[in-house]
Amino acid sequence: MNLRIPGRSASFCLLFAILPAFAPAQEVAGGQTDGYLINAGDRLEVSVWKEEDLQRDVLIRPDGAFSFPLAGNIRAESRTVTEIETELLSRLSRYIPDLVLTVTVTDVGGNRVFVIGQVTRPGVFVMNPVVDVIQALALAGGTTPFASLGKIRILRRENGIQKAIRFDYKEVSEGQSLEQNILLKSGDIVVVP
Repeated sequence: MNLRIPGRSASFCLLFAILPAFAPAQEVAGGQTDGYLINAGDRLEVSVWKEEDLQRDVLIRPDGAFSFPLAGNIRAESRTVTEIETELLSRLSRYIPDLVLTVTVTDVGGNRVFVIGQVTRPGVFVMNPVVDVIQALALAGGTTPFASLGKIRILRRENGIQKAIRFDYKEVSEGQSLEQNILLKSGDIVVVP
């Protein structure tokens, strides 16, 4: 491929062509971007300035919440750090005047997808922050020669209902039907028959 733009080098143009692939924001429904959404299994560090007893490393439980002194149970799953900070500030400000609080994500271990079937290394993979289907297959070492590349499915559970999303590797690798290469969500299962 020969890139020629007057006054610009090919490497300069290539840089701007690939930069969007490294955007750090997480895409959410409706094409909007927000901060990282917390998942069960993630770790947060909660720090209250000048309160040594309120410096905690918390693990988000399987029910999507964590407990914090003076604040009780805080729902964290599917919320941003800013939303969690706001709720903690509201609950703790009754007890601590001039409260300064920080919440930091220290481990995204709950943000994972599963790749099973005819791949080199099936297993659980942590997304940091998101991956698409092709990237998940690459994390699993690629497909085996026995894989049915036109019959790959992504299993996703939303609101208690599981659905299967079609993915045809052959089409996507040929630059067709690229909308199939969706961003995966935590808990998705990529099945390669």
